[in-house]
Amino acid sequence: MVEEYRELEREMRDKSLAPNLPHVKSLFLGWFEPLREAITAEQRTQRTKKNKAAYAPHIELLSAEKMAVIVMHKMMGLVMVGHNDGCVELVQAAVQVGMAIEQEVMVHSLLKKAKNDRRKRDEVETEEDLDKEKEIHRRQVNSLIRRKRYKDVQKLVKNEEIKPWGRDTQAKLGTRLIEILTETAYVQPPVKQSVDSPPDVRPAFTHKLKLVKKDPGQKVVKRYGVIECDPLVLKELDRSAKHMLAPYMPMLVPPRKWKGYDKGGYFFLPSYVMRTHGSRKQQDVLKTISENQMPDVYKALDTLGNTKWRVNRRVLAVVESIWAQGGNMAGLVDREDQPMPEKVLSEDGADIDMWKWEVRKAKKVNRERHAQRCDIELKLLVARKMKDEEGFYYPHNLDFRGRAYPMHPHLNHLSSDLCRGVLEFAEGRPLGKSGLRWLKIHLANLYSGGVEKLSHDGRLSFIENHLDEIFDSADNPIDGNRWWLTAEDPFQCLAACINLSEALRSSSPYSVISHLPIHQDGSCNGLQHYAALGRDALEAAAVNLVAAGKPADVYSEIALRVHEIMERDSKRDPAAYPNASLAKILVNQVDRKLVKQTVMTSVYGVTFVGAREQIKRRLEEKGVITDEKIQFAAACYAAKVTLTALEEIFDAARGIMGWLGDCAKVIASENQPVRWTTPLGLPVVQPYYRNERHLIRTTLQILALQREGDKVDVRRQRTAFPPNFVHSLDGTHMMMTAVACGEAGLHFAGVHDSFWTHACDVETMNHILREKFVELYNRPILENLLESFETSYPALTFPPLPNRGDFDLQEVLKSPYFFN
Repeated sequence: MVEEYRELEREMRDKSLAPNLPHVKSLFLGWFEPLREAITAEQRTQRTKKNKAAYAPHIELLSAEKMAVIVMHKMMGLVMVGHNDGCVELVQAAVQVGMAIEQEVMVHSLLKKAKNDRRKRDEVETEEDLDKEKEIHRRQVNSLIRRKRYKDVQKLVKNEEIKPWGRDTQAKLGTRLIEILTETAYVQPPVKQSVDSPPDVRPAFTHKLKLVKKDPGQKVVKRYGVIECDPLVLKELDRSAKHMLAPYMPMLVPPRKWKGYDKGGYFFLPSYVMRTHGSRKQQDVLKTISENQMPDVYKALDTLGNTKWRVNRRVLAVVESIWAQGGNMAGLVDREDQPMPEKVLSEDGADIDMWKWEVRKAKKVNRERHAQRCDIELKLLVARKMKDEEGFYYPHNLDFRGRAYPMHPHLNHLSSDLCRGVLEFAEGRPLGKSGLRWLKIHLANLYSGGVEKLSHDGRLSFIENHLDEIFDSADNPIDGNRWWLTAEDPFQCLAACINLSEALRSSSPYSVISHLPIHQDGSCNGLQHYAALGRDALEAAAVNLVAAGKPADVYSEIALRVHEIMERDSKRDPAAYPNASLAKILVNQVDRKLVKQTVMTSVYGVTFVGAREQIKRRLEEKGVITDEKIQFAAACYAAKVTLTALEEIFDAARGIMGWLGDCAKVIASENQPVRWTTPLGLPVVQPYYRNERHLIRTTLQILALQREGDKVDVRRQRTAFPPNFVHSLDGTHMMMTAVACGEAGLHFAGVHDSFWTHACDVETMNHILREKFVELYNRPILENLLESFETSYPALTFPPLPNRGDFDLQEVLKSPYFFN
């Protein structure tokens, strides 16, 4: 990238004019040389200065031009992904820039060490007393470097462990580099004034203090140091992501196998088995465990990381076409801003207030559109870079609960329909008879709209009845009837239409090669885990742990109960029961979609406020209630009724949630974090402590860094434990399934409660995932948890285990809709 700027500079000098560049790249070109010169001057100053700055040793570790490129790209990237009226908090920006420099230094150090080995070869060969083994080792390194086989270099070169810089160093260096950027980067608007007027040249970035609300609903406003961008910098920022630095890109070779806390994943980038977000206690536990304590966790991450992907070029071409035409379909955001309302001429106060409200609303919509456009550009940037590759890999690591995630953040299979539509397995496998059937069911599931709740035969009939639309979608996705656009997941639906059309038109459909990942999804998976823990037969049947002719739909069941309660309330006297009028408004709006998100998140600790906001968004989408005050009151009432219906139907699950919360309260009251070990041996420490502010003096301002304090946050330890514990169990089930699928020769990808493999292997995966679920819950999980608490805290008294039913877990093996 540095060479690119050198080349552009040469072109400018040779032609005596600026080349025709995109907006952002032209800004970078104008900033690059002054920034590089200023960093060079700062490096020189720190070398000769008697009282050196704290960042002096670190500003020397890279060339000025490399630092200049990193600072420019990182700052623009932060503005792009965290757009807040063109501002980025200084403390966040400083640490991020410092981290980016540190990562580049680590990569640079490793490669430099390897190259030094090569440079010393001639000297080494003349030393007769050199050990023969060392000589062979050096020759191997030199050979591998010439062939750019850095993966093997990593194995041979002993990399001196680089001590992490720490947040203080990152923040101090980052702040100074950002300060230099504010002093050297300028923008100049198009000349509109007379020739005699001085040019309007102004700083591209400005440091200032600004009043900021940390959360949208928060009333407390605090002053924060921010870096503010000039509007000219923001111009067309969401039109291209080519200026973004994305170091954790998908890998072209399989990732390193995991063998410890920081041993695995990427070869030249810092990689940690868990995202601890600075939790010292979680880090300490992971660093001290032996390699054989959780071998299946490492195996599962390796299985996920070894799955080879590629870009589905046909789907990507359709995405690019729609995006080039302005988006605003197939879930893509409109590329144009919403027009601002014209100022009212009336002097009436109510009219002026309404106009101001409409302006605020339009600005909010445009901020959201900008953020979504930036997000899509980032995803497309990666897709364009990877589309010509034969295949690539995603190294995975865990969150603190044990759920697995790809380390690359933008284009991955855990993301949106756009990402899932343009990704497919690099290796194809023949469909076979079973695979063709599952491909059809998969397409019906992606179309959704209630089709996914039919029996398997019902879904197959749906596909047979829409073959003309499927063929048309595959042949003419843009200019045809666009049936695929009516699907809930349009781009994934299009990919399935293309694959199915190819198979059905073939003279040998079963031998057609399929690269498409076929999904098998849990049915309200959190409640499935609670039903297995509580052994409650009714709750187990409600979430498909029991065989049935068609899938049970817990969301429809809750919606029906909510409708019954509201219908009863609507007949009450509004004078005595104010919610009666709200019940009358809502009774005909209750459907599966209204309650679905609240039911899904109920087992993960959704609060009343969270449920209210979820339902309020659904009411906004329906558009029946336009008055904001009535809409808010209706959302409050609907949230209360939905949570009541949940408690009535899932009483056993609520009992286990309550018991887990009570245990957490006992532990946290002693100023201890809740700890447990998952069935696969992964130690978990809840990271909820009261943060302490740590002040550091930098060249721009005093920065307040948040550090983990010594006092636990009792409320969060208690409320977060039930959902975190269940997340650790669903992560365990996914990892057990991943290991078994890998051993069976299947390609496997997991998205928490959605398991993916080739169409021809779905039957095998279905058998494995059911067996592993039964194996997991045949263990005395709650008994083991209570025993571990009593062993760790012998002086504390814990509540007795909740009562459980007599549901036979073997029923899961026979349930076709457990995952489907």
